[in-house]
This record gives sequence, structure tokens and C-alpha cells, in this order.
Amino acid sequence: MAAADQDNGWRFAQCFGDKGDVEDVTEADIISAVEFDSTGDFLATGDKGGRIVLFERSEGKKGCEYKFYTEFQSHEPEFDYLKSLEIEEKINKIRWCRRQNAGHFLLSTNDKTIKLWKIFEKPLKVVSETNLLVDATPALGGNLTRSSLKMPRLIHHDTMIAAVPRKIYQNAHAYHINSISVNSDGETFLSADDLRINLWNLNVSDQSFNVVDIKPVNMEELTEVITAAEFHPSQCNLFVYSSSKGTIKLNDMRQAALCDKHSKLFEEEEDPANKSFFSEIISSTSDLKFSRDGRYILSRDYLTLKIWDLNMENKPVKTINIHDQLKSKLCDLYENDCIFDKFECTFSGDGKSVLTGSYNNYFHVYDLQSESDTVLQADKSAFKAKRVGSSKNKSPTTGTGANKSTPRNESINFADPADFSKKILHASWHPMENTVALAATNNLFLFQQS
Repeated sequence: MAAADQDNGWRFAQCFGDKGDVEDVTEADIISAVEFDSTGDFLATGDKGGRIVLFERSEGKKGCEYKFYTEFQSHEPEFDYLKSLEIEEKINKIRWCRRQNAGHFLLSTNDKTIKLWKIFEKPLKVVSETNLLVDATPALGGNLTRSSLKMPRLIHHDTMIAAVPRKIYQNAHAYHINSISVNSDGETFLSADDLRINLWNLNVSDQSFNVVDIKPVNMEELTEVITAAEFHPSQCNLFVYSSSKGTIKLNDMRQAALCDKHSKLFEEEEDPANKSFFSEIISSTSDLKFSRDGRYILSRDYLTLKIWDLNMENKPVKTINIHDQLKSKLCDLYENDCIFDKFECTFSGDGKSVLTGSYNNYFHVYDLQSESDTVLQADKSAFKAKRVGSSKNKSPTTGTGANKSTPRNESINFADPADFSKKILHASWHPMENTVALAATNNLFLFQQS
């Protein structure tokens, strides 16, 4: 597919998936997870049908182009007979593990079960049949001599790609798993549900250690739930987790086996004048990510992106408004449940930009240096990027680390009535290049900056 250049440098590169209308898409085909590996040569997607599809970078192609690599069924629907609950096969998260040999390893999880998959190329060999030739077989009139007699041998016929579950980590979560994160030590990973965070060793599937437990003795006293968790990119003893109250807690596993007391609490005081019925819902953090150097944390709530400095806990160093135009529609969004949509966010590989999604298949690429917010659209019908608008904030700040809020461009408006069925919830940024992968319903879009 041809890619049209945009004046801001971002352009549509590729699209994978059914190009039909949203109404024709089955629930099982909706993409629910997107993740580049550490090299950017492979890209994984998971869907609500429990399938994982891998894409490999095409060699010899100009730019960053990918081709289909393999597909396999990661999870199947299950039934919990003790609780009389159906367990969906939907893939909640995918995380690549450190590569140790020719194979690839990745973790995938649904609501209850985490699996470690090995994906590798397996040669198919067949037995040569040189002794069955007519001229060398006595039964068929041939003369069998010492020189014509050959031992059967295996010859390469084809190469297949196999996916094998190496480990299955289960029976450790009473609530839905919302996060998995591989540690920088390459040996452990954590998994988080609404009330607990567990630490696993990749080689031990039948035992995990509970490192965070916020479940109250009386569930009627429950005031918050865990929404996301992630390890520090280089310090294997540190991890953060966010809550439905909009707080982020940094924990150090060297201090205690059970991290019931956090090391740092990142929280912004809410203006009482702005408090409303929806305040707690829209302040809930849906996703968080560390920058590659581990200095900053990026968090996403319903209306904003926030960037936190690990050395400043009382407020973010920058707040980027994403959904200002939806403040007047919160009642409608509550009625149709869209206010509970969980948008992901991510840093660029160099930490200079951030990315998150929005409705109508819009997504935001915010340049932290120029303070410009570029909004593009994954247009399924035209298969090209539409540059909707950009804004640049050059307002003075009140000293180092001042809270900066970028105003939205008033020219960016959702259709009326807004199409909330089209939304970019899941995205991943290439670790080495300015290439992003985004899930739009059942389609995978790739955009890159030239």
C-alpha cells in the first residue's frame, strides 16, 4: 500500500485486518493487546478470541514494514465451577521476554491464567526415496548394484513456525488480571489484579509471592482497586502501581517482602471546586509506563495524560489534556459505559514523545520538547493518516518542574453525535524508531515519522 506523506512528518505505513464496517466485526476479532519486542523486529497482537498474531519486519523493504509471521490460539474459554463464572479467552496483556536463543518467548494473559509461549522455527524433513527408483529396484526390473544402493536420508522439505506453551501460571488471582510486567533481571515478572500483585519466577509456575495486598478485611470498606503495575526498566527491586483514585505508588522490594507501605506516593490534589459525581471515575488511572531511563512515569486517566518525575511526588511535571471537549458529555458517557474505557499510553523509545488514543480512531502524539500535540486519525475507509490538527503551548512556567497544562486545539471536535464505537485503546511504540502500532477495532495500523 502506498503511504501518503503528511506535512508533520507522520504518515500511514500499513494496515492489517478486515477492512469492513465496524458493524460487521465479530467480538472475537477485536484486538485487545499490541506489543513490540525489545528489538522492534517483531510485533504481537492479541484479540478477544484468545488468539495471538505475530508480525515480522520485512527485510529489504524501505522504511519499517511488517509481514505476517504466525498465529496461534493462546487461551480458550473456561468455566470456574466453584464460582459459577465464565472465564473469557480475551487476551488482556502481552509482554515479550528476553531472547535467549533462536526462539522467541512471550507472556500472555487473560483474566485468570498467564502463559509463557515459545515461538520457534521448526524444519520439516522427509526421507529421500532413492532406493525406490525403477532402474534400481529388482522387483521392477532394475539392477541393484553396490553403487546404486543408498541409505535413506533426511532432506529439508519446509520450515514451519511452532508455538509451544512452556509454562502456565494459574490459580493465583481471585480477581481479573489487568497487568503483567517482566523484570529487568530477566528472571521474574509481576502480575496484578484489582486487589493484589504477585511476583513470579519465570521458571516456577506453581508458586508466586504476594508483594502487594490491598484487600480489606471487610470488603464493604473497599475504597480503591489496583488498575496497572509495572517494573522499573533497570532497577529490579522497584515497581509502581496505580489505583482507581488516581494515585501512583512506588515500591521497593528491598524494604519488605510485603510492600504494604509504599516508598513514594505520586498524587495531585484535586480542586474542591471541580469535584463532581464523576470525579472519582475520570481520575482513575487506566495505564502507566516508565520512560526508558526510568526517570519519568507516564500515566493516563480518562481526560488527561500526566508525566511524573520520580523526584517530585506532589504534582506532575506536565499535564496534557486529551478529552477536554468531553467534559460536558460525561453524563452521556456514563450512560453508555464509555467513561470506563481504559486508554493505554506509551513513551517513545527516546523518551521525547508520548502517545495515547482517543475516540473516532484519533490518537495523540505529543512532542515533549516542542510541546506540540499532533492528532492523527486511523482512517479505516481511506487507509491513510488524517492530520486533524496540532497545538503548541509556549506559556511561561513558574519555575523548574512547574505544572504545565497544554490547551486543546478548538478546531478538533468529535462528530455530533460522537462515534464512541471507534476508539484507539491499545498502542505500542517501536523501541528504536518513530513507528507506532495501533489497534482500531479489528485492524492493526502502523504509522511512522519520516
